[in-house]
Amino acid sequence: MQAPKRLDFIDLKAQQRLILPALQERMARVLAHGQYIMGPEVMELEERLAAYVGVSQAVTCASGTDALLMILMAYGVGPGDAVFTTPFTFIATAEVIALLGATPVFVDVDPVTFNIDPGNLAQKIAGLSADPRTAGLRPQGIITVDLFGQPADYDRINALAREHGLFVLEDAAQSFGATYKGRRAGALADAAATSFFPAKPLGGYGDGGAIFTDDAELAGVLRSIRNHGQGAHRYEHVRLGLNGRLDTMQAAVLLVKLDLFDQELAARQEVARRYEQALAGVVEVPRVAPECTSAWAQYSVQSDDRAGWQEKLAAAGVPTAIYYPAPLHLQPAFAYLGYGPGDFPVSERLAGRIFSLPMHPYLEEGTQRHIVEVFLR
Repeated sequence: MQAPKRLDFIDLKAQQRLILPALQERMARVLAHGQYIMGPEVMELEERLAAYVGVSQAVTCASGTDALLMILMAYGVGPGDAVFTTPFTFIATAEVIALLGATPVFVDVDPVTFNIDPGNLAQKIAGLSADPRTAGLRPQGIITVDLFGQPADYDRINALAREHGLFVLEDAAQSFGATYKGRRAGALADAAATSFFPAKPLGGYGDGGAIFTDDAELAGVLRSIRNHGQGAHRYEHVRLGLNGRLDTMQAAVLLVKLDLFDQELAARQEVARRYEQALAGVVEVPRVAPECTSAWAQYSVQSDDRAGWQEKLAAAGVPTAIYYPAPLHLQPAFAYLGYGPGDFPVSERLAGRIFSLPMHPYLEEGTQRHIVEVFLR
């Protein structure tokens, strides 16, 4: 018996076929002018991104991780500082805190949205000095994560931050294009970071990222940091920085993709609607808060029989993925923080039950019907 044809978890080739002539034209322009670093396409992209998100400043950079790191550097985060964040995310969110010598202080997530729980955040801020693992640290900021494409509860989080004199950094790596109470992701905190990794809602053909803010002074510092701390000229360095620039060729690709991004967002909504309609009651489907829209970077369902469903789907040629199989507080890299099993029960339960299904704007209805039928057999 012939094995079933394996579907694409994310189909980037379908999009490329659609936009290939425009891509070739944009890339040819870059080859013609030869400004491969900080060429005119980079500035054009920054202007369009800022206008799309609804902020005054967009600063592109080499990756979503660099975007997070640069913001923390601009805020002067370092040893002795505490930055609150979620353990149910990719390691980059907490990694950048630790790279600067600061301490990630984990906060459990909401069981419905999977985003940082404002109630638990308030407890962690209030109890920072009482916990022997964090006593003596200076609270500096909060990194939220808009997991799988849905923004966190920014009204409550920003209010807590103001009360305690903390900055809020929105990790919008998965939520570019989503909204919270009518405002776009990227415009929901003091500063925001997003990623243009190929699998993201707006993805390039390599690594890339961007930072969004309405603080022009902060944006100026960020532009210096991304270029080795450059000052007034190339060989003046006023601070320590990074080689964090976005390649011009990636900017050219993203400009083409931005032209059809809203169309793709609408298609993602339709794919998510079909999944919900078919799978509600079969597995636990994701829920979007009434005040939000999701960019649907992933479509993640839950089940106590995750392994059984994954095996069944794989046999039918349907790929799945687990985001994320181990929360950060249980990762070896963060063992030094002193957390253990049971410290963040919601995150740990999600890590044991969640798995993601194919999700992209070009998932045809017939293909999606095949995926659903595997669940219903």
